[in-house]
Amino acid sequence: MEKKIKMTPQRAAIMEYLDGNMSHPSADEIYTEVHKMYPMMSFATVYNTLDALKKQNMVWELSVDGDRRRYDPRTEPHDHLVCVDCRSIKDIGHNGHKCPSGDELKGYMILREHVEYFGLCPKCQRKRGMGGDG
Repeated sequence: MEKKIKMTPQRAAIMEYLDGNMSHPSADEIYTEVHKMYPMMSFATVYNTLDALKKQNMVWELSVDGDRRRYDPRTEPHDHLVCVDCRSIKDIGHNGHKCPSGDELKGYMILREHVEYFGLCPKCQRKRGMGGDG
């Protein structure tokens, strides 16, 4: 699939902000940062750009945070560690998990595979008095 998206200065700024961004920002966080350079930019522009990037598989939309959707510009196979306290998200390797087969997948075509692990990050473990040296 050819990746085509109409380029505007605002979209370029959003893409630049996302490039290499490992924080898995929400649309609100992206808007807050990019709006500093483009004060006339609306939240709708950010949301529409993210939607266009998602459709072109240039970002992944993550729903690991119950409060908001987060965006990941890293679209090669990888999994995520999610802290249940602070909601930080960390990229981790992809182990090529065994995909279900047979009747479970009947009629489906798998497009990507992604696993999420939920736990406590080292910082939140320390806050709870659990150590967290990892």
